[in-house]
Amino acid sequence: MSLKLEFKVRDYECDLQGIVNNAVYQNYLEHARHEYLHSKGVDFAELSRQGVDLVVVRAELDYKKPLTSGDAFHTETSFRLVDRVRFAFDQRIVRSDGVLCLQAVIIATAMNARGRPSIPPGLIDQLTAGE
Repeated sequence: MSLKLEFKVRDYECDLQGIVNNAVYQNYLEHARHEYLHSKGVDFAELSRQGVDLVVVRAELDYKKPLTSGDAFHTETSFRLVDRVRFAFDQRIVRSDGVLCLQAVIIATAMNARGRPSIPPGLIDQLTAGE
């Protein structure tokens, strides 16, 4: 299941060239991942209070076309298991006219209170429910 979120580029997100700064795309993607977790009933902040931190270990971003001030766009986020301690968010940013602007693979894991990769029991089932 993919989660789709609508956005609009704000002026201050653009650089001197008039396009969205490359680092801002990471903010869009992170917000979309957090919304994906919430849509699956996962409370990111509550996990952290329990000593479980979801962390990004790799980010692969392919910039295709730039966004500019005022552009409407959406993010698409889906989830998949990579191995026993890593999972991936496959993400896309698509302008309202259908143009693919960015494609990303974000690899993440869960870290326990000792700082070791450890996915809590039931988390993967929760994230893949309905898929």
